[in-house]
Amino acid sequence: MGNKIAIVNSSSFGRVFPDHLKRLEKLGEVKRFEFESDIKGKDLAEELKGYNIIIASVTPFFTNDFFENKDDLNLITRHGIGFNNIDLEAAKRHNTIVSIVPPLIERDAVAENNITNLLAVMRRTTESYKNVLEDKWENRAEFTGRGLSDKTVGVIGIGNIGSRVAEILHYGYRCEVLGYDPYKTDLELKRFGANKVDLDRLLKESDVICLCASLNKDNFHMISTEELNKMKNNVFISNTARGALINEQALVEAIRSKKIAGFATDVLEVEPGRSNHDYLKFENVIVTPHTSAYTLECLEGMGTKCVNDCEDILNNQLPYCAVQKENGILNGVM
Repeated sequence: MGNKIAIVNSSSFGRVFPDHLKRLEKLGEVKRFEFESDIKGKDLAEELKGYNIIIASVTPFFTNDFFENKDDLNLITRHGIGFNNIDLEAAKRHNTIVSIVPPLIERDAVAENNITNLLAVMRRTTESYKNVLEDKWENRAEFTGRGLSDKTVGVIGIGNIGSRVAEILHYGYRCEVLGYDPYKTDLELKRFGANKVDLDRLLKESDVICLCASLNKDNFHMISTEELNKMKNNVFISNTARGALINEQALVEAIRSKKIAGFATDVLEVEPGRSNHDYLKFENVIVTPHTSAYTLECLEGMGTKCVNDCEDILNNQLPYCAVQKENGILNGVM
């Protein structure tokens, strides 16, 4: 067997479900790698020399420079649904197939965590729990929170995850859901309990904003100083999409000025995050380490999909949910 499989920057693959690793080992040599998120493409290619299959996390970035210096690479299978860290055009030029997890596998888990983190901030759960640990139960009146029911909530991105967030908010919490998604019609949004609006109206009218959009060149830092200034005072924001949708320094200033009542995020612009990140200076902020998909149900489905992809490519079959620049999903439904 001449196949060599690299598991890159994945903290969970094969660890939560060891059977996934055993299946891989039947295909060839398997090795784990941990790289800095900003490793240069040429250096990454050198480190992965000889590996013809990669199981990839959200970092590092597989750039054109990586592909220009990489030897034969048959497949990058993402242990997730996003592929913004892979240069698809360069992959195609170098005959590398890129595949992702079918979005439905992550849908419930990520949507649930968006609401979970949001409620933790609104109800000041972490703050009050710390108070109990410090034996200050009697201070409970200091941790009066805000309710989610009947609020106006803006959901940015009504795709696979955002549509489920909209359903939970509308049908579970009786929220008026304002949805911003330039790629979807009003009828599509109404299916999930949301009303289609432009971004300006969403920013101005929402009591709560949930970010669920995929990251692309058009929405990098889509929430910055101008957008934050348009929001209501004391707005709550929850982000389980990508950290770079938000200009972090602008948001820090909005939290410091008390424009933002609370912020919950599972993602950062640069990951992994560290304990000196500016977000962590505030008690009304919750940061989780990109664990929205980390349910047993979701991780089992994600791992199985990655192994299936490896088996398919070695059997000269196109993996399900392969992606390319021109046509999006080649086989499978987004």
